[in-house]
Amino acid sequence: MADTDEPSWLDQDAGPVVRAFAVTRGRARPIAGSFDLMAHVVAVNPGSARPAHLQPEHHAILALVMEPASVAKIASELDLALGVIRVLLGDLMQEGLIAMYDPPGGAEALADDVLQAVLHGLRDL
Repeated sequence: MADTDEPSWLDQDAGPVVRAFAVTRGRARPIAGSFDLMAHVVAVNPGSARPAHLQPEHHAILALVMEPASVAKIASELDLALGVIRVLLGDLMQEGLIAMYDPPGGAEALADDVLQAVLHGLRDL
């Protein structure tokens, strides 16, 4: 054992650990919006001034969504839990700083004949 005052379970490379409830101020659901995992988010008026009360995580999201990004990508890039990202995105949506839209394509773009072919293929397995 090393003779240090630090707890032995603390990893020096871990950095500061902030609990999810501290980032979301105890909220588990977004104030505004319902954010699907594959929904795309984009900054609105990216050159405008941002409110001073935003947290660093809000600013990180705004920097990331200068170009459209999915909710899943935002969570992955910022290494935050999906629930935390949804709450923070709700804050930004309420402030009018982001917009959300469904990704182009998706299930609606698939023709019935393609879905039927997939179904027949699965049955043949």
